[in-house]
This record gives sequence, C-alpha cells and structure tokens, in this order.
Amino acid sequence: MNTIEPSQTLLMLQDYWWIIISLLGGILVFLLFVQGGQSMLLNNRGTGATQIILKAMGRKWELTFTTLVTFGGALFASFPLFYSTSFGGAFWLWILILFSFIIQAVSYEYRDKAGNLFGRRGYDIFLFINGSVGCILLGVAVAMFFFGGQFTVERLNLVTPDATVISTWAPTHGFEAIFCWKNLILGVAVLFLARTLAGLYILNASTLSDQLFQYFKSRLIINAGIFLVFFLAFVAILLTTTGYTVMSATSLGTIVEETPYKYFHNLIGNPATLVCFLVGVVLVLVGIIRTILSKHYTAGIWWSGLGTVLTVMALFWMAGFNDTPFLPSTLDPSSSLSIRNASSSEFTLQTMSYVSILIPFVLGYIWYVWRSIDKNKVTADKE
Repeated sequence: MNTIEPSQTLLMLQDYWWIIISLLGGILVFLLFVQGGQSMLLNNRGTGATQIILKAMGRKWELTFTTLVTFGGALFASFPLFYSTSFGGAFWLWILILFSFIIQAVSYEYRDKAGNLFGRRGYDIFLFINGSVGCILLGVAVAMFFFGGQFTVERLNLVTPDATVISTWAPTHGFEAIFCWKNLILGVAVLFLARTLAGLYILNASTLSDQLFQYFKSRLIINAGIFLVFFLAFVAILLTTTGYTVMSATSLGTIVEETPYKYFHNLIGNPATLVCFLVGVVLVLVGIIRTILSKHYTAGIWWSGLGTVLTVMALFWMAGFNDTPFLPSTLDPSSSLSIRNASSSEFTLQTMSYVSILIPFVLGYIWYVWRSIDKNKVTADKE
C-alpha cells in the first residue's frame, strides 16, 4: 500500500479551515438563542411575555438563519466527503433540520399578515417547533462528531468510472442518530442552553416591568439548571468515551486504532483547547450567576455568549484535531472521516482561504447591525 504524504501547505489549510468551521459553529450555537426564545412561546398567556419574545427574536432570526447557511456551506465546501457521506446518507436528520428552519422563515413572513392561512397561533406553533426540534436535532448532528454514525465509505469508487455511490448509510438513514441517547443528551443540552441565552438576551434588549423582569429571570433559573445537568452529563460521557486515532492514510483507506479516553486526552493534551474550554465554561457560568444573583443585571448575555462560542470551538477542536476522526463510523472504523481524508484539494482550500479574509468584515457588519437594532428596546406593547 502506498502511503499518502500530504504537503505541509495542505495540512495547514486543513487545520485552518477546521478552526474557521469551529468559529462559525460557535457563533451559530450562540445565535440559537432565537430558537430558544421561540421554544418558550406557548405557555405565556396573560403575562405579556409572548409579545416580548416575538419582538426580540423577530429582530435576530435572520442572523441565525444566515449563519446556519454559512456554517453548512463552509463545512461542506472544505470537507466535501463529509457532505456526501452525512447529508447524502443521514438525509432524514438533515431534512428535518432544514424543514424546521424553513417553517421559521415562513412564520415570520406571514404571521402578522391579514388573512394568513394558519392564524397567529398556528405560526406560533411552527416557531415553537423550529425552536425546540431545531435545537435538539442540531445538537444530535454535532454529537455525531464524537459518537459516530452507521456508514461505510468505498474510496476505490472515487476512481471507478461506473461507481455512482462513494458512501452508504444504514437503512434508517439518520433516524438512528436521532434516537441515540448519547446524541439526545447533547441535543437537550443545546436546547436549554438556547433557552438560557434567550432569557439573558431578552433581559438585555427589553424594557420590562418588574413583574416581567422577574418572570424571565425565574425561567432563566430553571432553564440554566436543566442545561447544566445535561451539559455535565454529556461532558462526563464524552471524556470517558473510547474514540479512534488515525494511524495512517493509504491509497486504499484509513487505518485507525481504538483509543480509551480519546477525547479526555485531546482536551488535556492541547493547551489551547483546554484553556478555550475552561474559559468558555467559566464565562457561561459568570453570565448566568451574575444575572441570577444581581437585582437588575442585564449584561449576562455578553459573558455567556462569548463563553458559548469558546466552549463550542473547544469541542470542535477535540473532535477534529490530534489525529481524531470528526465523523467516526460505528460500522467500519476504517471508513471514519477526518480533516485529513475528507477535505477538498489544496487548490480549493487555498482559493477559499482568500475569500475567508472577508470574515472579519462580515462579523463587523453583523455587530453594527446588532447594535443599530438594539438601540430601541423591546417593549410589551399589545399587538
């Protein structure tokens, strides 16, 4: 077997794009506070909270939608074998995610139009579905980076003229991932993190009566408590999980080896990952605790938001660096995908890197729009 020796430039570009992907993933999870707010729409009758939630989330939903598209596009363009394997195989998971975001866009477009088909309550239900189902399924998709999927990859098909399929998935095509309890633990953690961030954002972006302020604060306490339980459970499972280490890449495939406590070693073995994870978790807790303990503290969203981005980035680094497959195969470990064997060509990654120079300007624009919108605080005026 001929050993594949990638150039140093290609290795650097693969690492660079995984860092970009992790940053976009962190920003996306932070912006899921929109979905978190929508998941709290259906049980607020008589409090005025529904109007506050709709107005606050309605200002920001397009940022989340755009970031989701950007994250998916960057991930699939830089690591196309992941696209063909995951999206083409576990399509039920991805179709449900996309459908939940489509009904979100439709709901914000038509909810307040006269004579709309489903009525405001119907569109509120659609927004609730996007908020709850969307968060859980995105958490499931990310959990697959650690706990794997049921697929195989036939690399020889890449050079076989008559071959039409490179990878095959289990007959359930993604349903099995949705009902994997390990994946669901992260999915529920993402949902209640989103609800926690939504509460912090509403307190920051709204002018609230004392009654409404205490109402959202009480919900924040409940959501944060549930989030911490599920997040700590996920971390405990992750750090004790046996993972895989890529030993070598050959012309016929990848050789991997089972490694006990793989992600624990990935965490403590890389100082940048460890610092990013610990600082991120501390910042999330600072934002929550300061808001809960203070009488009228409203800046918790910035502490917890930054902490969310850093924590998610660290999780992505644990999943992809240190010769770790970021999509392990539970059926055939040698089919597992890593940033080394699933990436685009050196030319493609280099060309994309020139475009990535625009990312700071895009982030600056998002920040400018955010600040401009939030100059006028949300109020609980009746619809």
